[in-house]
Amino acid sequence: MTTARPLTLSDWLTYIEQQHPASIDMGLDRVRSVAQAMGLAQPGAHTIVVGGTNGKGSTVAFIEAIAQAAGWRVGAYTSPHLLRYNERVRIDGQDVSDAALIAAFNAIEDARGSTTLTYFEYGTLAALQVFGTAGLDLAVLEVGLGGRLDAVNIIDADVAVITTVDIDHSDWLGEDREAIGAEKAGIIRGWKPVILGETDPPSSVLARAYLLGANAIRGGSDFFADVIDAQHWRWRDVGFRIDLPMPSLRGPIQLRNAASAIAALRTLDMPLPRAAISAGVANARIRGRLQQVERDGVAVLVDVGHNPQAARELAIALNAAPVAGRTVAVFAALQDKDAVGVVQALGEQVQDWHLAGLEGARAQTATALQARLHDTAAASGTCHASVADALHAALAGSAAGDRVLVFGSFHTAAQALQWLDAAE
Repeated sequence: MTTARPLTLSDWLTYIEQQHPASIDMGLDRVRSVAQAMGLAQPGAHTIVVGGTNGKGSTVAFIEAIAQAAGWRVGAYTSPHLLRYNERVRIDGQDVSDAALIAAFNAIEDARGSTTLTYFEYGTLAALQVFGTAGLDLAVLEVGLGGRLDAVNIIDADVAVITTVDIDHSDWLGEDREAIGAEKAGIIRGWKPVILGETDPPSSVLARAYLLGANAIRGGSDFFADVIDAQHWRWRDVGFRIDLPMPSLRGPIQLRNAASAIAALRTLDMPLPRAAISAGVANARIRGRLQQVERDGVAVLVDVGHNPQAARELAIALNAAPVAGRTVAVFAALQDKDAVGVVQALGEQVQDWHLAGLEGARAQTATALQARLHDTAAASGTCHASVADALHAALAGSAAGDRVLVFGSFHTAAQALQWLDAAE
């Protein structure tokens, strides 16, 4: 007897969570076989794949916004989502509909036979199915985990972008930057450009590029982002320069992300007007990246940062925008993250800590988190059952001129934004 398929998107998401025994099962054989059975080809006339430890989502947002401003039809696939699954698949800046995703999931079921797929593999194939019928000029695909064995890597991109390489997901990718870099370099293709956001990437990344004959284009070496003043910066390489407005996305790191996006787009054989670059840089938006909300004179900053490198960039951003009062942190992290390294990176910027619990398979309570942080400045922080409780307490104890930083994971940011939206 044939089992009835789910009808709603919510039911489909529950269903695809249950179809593979492991939530992560890295490898391309299963997902590639289903993609071939579905007849999936390139998702757009041009494709850019974006990998790296941090900055992937922001870089995709800049590419997407600039390309849209140039009049291109653009699809973007990102993960994870903050509030709605549909955020993961966008066409021309708009989340695709439930109906489009449901149709794609049905197409996957028609093709996969007995092959099991993870939640992310289902999502990747669904995005490729939607994009393949949308007539895209450009598809921008964000790597989920690593690169070499990530489902996105079944696509041979015209351009690869590797934003940064740092320590994260060590159980899957390796214990040091060289090992992790080797995994992320798996998205590089022979004789195609690879944009490297870091001036000094791991040698494993460069070695892979050279082995394949890829054109490695390095930030701080082949292209540059120079600050002109508080409102302007300049992108330049050996043959082109343009003065631009500061990104609306907050934080000094966003200049590097915007610069990498421009470098990637300039490698494509498509017209890219200066006005489109300027408009895209100014208009790119993405929730949960130093997103600021005001509450009674208190600036609430919400960020998805969840590893030491991201925390170091947060520290730089906080230093670059000092406030008259205190900085209070609301921190909730998954149990497989380097919470100690995160707190240590921000120890000098934060005067008071509120620790919150999360729910889910990889989550931990606030007291469990506090026990892990026993040798850090956050050890004396107040524990709360949820992010909402912690944020409420942090705001109650703050005065005008203070700021509250809420961070530690996508789950943390999502719960904070939901609470803030509801409290408006």
